[in-house]
Amino acid sequence: MTHKERIQKTLEWAEYGAYDGSHHKMWAIDQMVRALTDCKMVKTKIKDCNGQDYEYETQGESEEYKQWIKDFRNGEDGPNTYEWDVGIAP
Repeated sequence: MTHKERIQKTLEWAEYGAYDGSHHKMWAIDQMVRALTDCKMVKTKIKDCNGQDYEYETQGESEEYKQWIKDFRNGEDGPNTYEWDVGIAP
């Protein structure tokens, strides 16, 4: 993905930050980080509130994303000084 495409994808995810609730806003931030670190879309299966399986597409985890999260968590007290919250999709 080109630099310009990453920025465009990030701006698309940013629109989800308009939903109320810090957990939804954190999800939007996480999705933006994933877009900037070139995470590919993957199919995922989960169960809905009725126990029915369904499949949807979401961003996976690139090596660049994993490294960014690892670097983010490091702080003055060493590894895992800070937590990264992936939030909850709106």
